[in-house]
Amino acid sequence: MTAQTSSRTAIVTGAAKGIGAAVAHRLAADGFSVAVLDLDTESCRDTVESIKKAGGRTMAVGADVSDEQQVSTAVGNIADELGAPTVLVNNAGITRDNLLFKMPADEWDAVMNVHLRGAFLMTRETQRHMVEAKYGRIINLSSTAALGNRGQVNYSAAKAGMQGFTKTLAIELGPFGITANAIGPGFIETDMTRATAERLGIGFDEFIERSAKAIPVRRVGQPEDIAATVSFLASAEAGFISGQVLYVAGGPTD
Repeated sequence: MTAQTSSRTAIVTGAAKGIGAAVAHRLAADGFSVAVLDLDTESCRDTVESIKKAGGRTMAVGADVSDEQQVSTAVGNIADELGAPTVLVNNAGITRDNLLFKMPADEWDAVMNVHLRGAFLMTRETQRHMVEAKYGRIINLSSTAALGNRGQVNYSAAKAGMQGFTKTLAIELGPFGITANAIGPGFIETDMTRATAERLGIGFDEFIERSAKAIPVRRVGQPEDIAATVSFLASAEAGFISGQVLYVAGGPTD
């Protein structure tokens, strides 16, 4: 832990479990004060208690990232309790998988609202603290689904949108010492991929085994693989990397 890191505050959205929880744990281990943000504070309890037990400084924050007022209140509370946030990880996400011809408009809207509107609102609210500090790290979670994935026209579009959002942030905020990058996970073993297996009517163990065979490193990813990547992009050493999309997928992507 460096003095520079220990004085910084990070916000991780969708941090109650899965990739978000792993990221929160890793940033806390790196010395950041970490705001664990999810839909409600109760869902964040396990992550927060685990970080505190390890000696980290953290707080649970309940907020719907697609709600403008809730985002404003949440970021204000985080700044007051932990300090002005200069690292933001936009991880919150949902799936509403369906083929295009069967997809209701509300399933499209729900995915867009959480991924894109949520990332927009969280970034707009936190960037002012970063501009004031003349330092910031914005890390957005995209996905290999951005390249197209059957049954996920909404999710794929949202994750592709995150990439354009990231590149534009890098251009606009770079002059203020702020970098913006996106991570595109491949198959990561989480509740979300478990739900995909259920949708496909495949047992999760079989789904993992099949998927691993198609990945050059012959294994599926773990949330900690993404957390390690976030750790680097959130560091001071990554200050000359911005506007990039890094696929963390166990092999090359198309």
